Amino acid sequence: NMLETEGCLCTMFSGCLDSEKKLHKFGSQWRTNDCLDCFCSKDGIDCCTAFVRPVDYDKEKCISIFNKETCTYKTVEKDDHSKECPVHGWVG
Repeated sequence: NMLETEGCLCTMFSGCLDSEKKLHKFGSQWRTNDCLDCFCSKDGIDCCTAFVRPVDYDKEKCISIFNKETCTYKTVEKDDHSKECPVHGWVG
């Protein structure tokens, strides 16, 4: 017995099917390969980003690099990636 809710397929009384067709039990949480933290409920799957993005830093001198393994950003100098730049504001 399948029910489609907001773009996700939910199997009634057992869990939710994610975009990769994996079944998750109601009440379960997981992190996707795209760094999203997801939760399965009877209403469907709810996901949000598992990371914060640097927004207030010297964009002329520095660049932010995303590490998909750790789901984190590192802000470093464009000319020398071994030197970190100060970040004054984050969003996520």
